[in-house]
Amino acid sequence: MKNSYVYIMTTKHNKILYTSVTNDLKRRVFEHKGKLIDGFTKRYNIDKLVYYETFDDITKAIAREKQIKGGSRRRKVELIEKMNPEWRNLYEEL
Repeated sequence: MKNSYVYIMTTKHNKILYTSVTNDLKRRVFEHKGKLIDGFTKRYNIDKLVYYETFDDITKAIAREKQIKGGSRRRKVELIEKMNPEWRNLYEEL
């Protein structure tokens, strides 16, 4: 069974938060970092992975993504700081 991931990325100065879902986190973050995909992350220079969750069911991952997206910025910051208090780039640890 393939894992799915919900992840949050941000800019160099942690100003903008971007939440999404993927079935290949390392590849997807690489695409964002390399500006290989047109859209929000390319336009706003979002290239730092600061949070992710792993799921074994894509439907659960999508439901969690919607839950996170529906929450406030403060709640997203709390999630990030619980897992990653220094807001370091987690991409290198994948």
